[in-house]
Amino acid sequence: MLDFTECDRARLARDASYDGRFFTGVRTTRIYCRPVCPARPARSENVTYFLSAAAAEADGFRPCLRCRPETAPFSPAWNGSRTTAERALRLIAEGALDHDGASVEALAARVGIGARHLSRLFARHVGASPMQVLRTSRVQRAKRLLDGTDLTMTEVAMRAGFGSLRRFNAVFAEVYRLPPSAIRRRMEVSPSRSPAQGP
Repeated sequence: MLDFTECDRARLARDASYDGRFFTGVRTTRIYCRPVCPARPARSENVTYFLSAAAAEADGFRPCLRCRPETAPFSPAWNGSRTTAERALRLIAEGALDHDGASVEALAARVGIGARHLSRLFARHVGASPMQVLRTSRVQRAKRLLDGTDLTMTEVAMRAGFGSLRRFNAVFAEVYRLPPSAIRRRMEVSPSRSPAQGP
């Protein structure tokens, strides 16, 4: 459970030690950010806090293009009895649900519990379902590929785990409120864009 006062203090101080531990949703813009976002901080009464990027997206917020939530470090907040959720999150990030026939049931079996129990753990510790986390993981992977490589859109879609270019375009536009081609164009005109390299 997130403590609003602690999160608010960390956000206003741009405390880097909290980066990846929570995300800030700004209700007036419907954008979510990392605690270290360089944008002018929103008023405290206009923000809400989430345990994960997936939880923010599940609540209808879109990622900030300035602080780039897809580059946030993996949250170190889970420990002790929460290690099962952490392990499942790492497996999702490593592609455990990306291949044909993959399912939440199979993921749960890999961490030694049932699918219903895994879903309860995710609701408690992540604030989103395993499938919502998977969707966010794929979109974030795609965003990193768009930012850091010159891969074609089809190659980005496949490497990010989407089954088709059409599905990739639809999900990406739903999350960012922009098509992936607009993000690529934005990065091409940015002087800070890194040279092309593999993922």
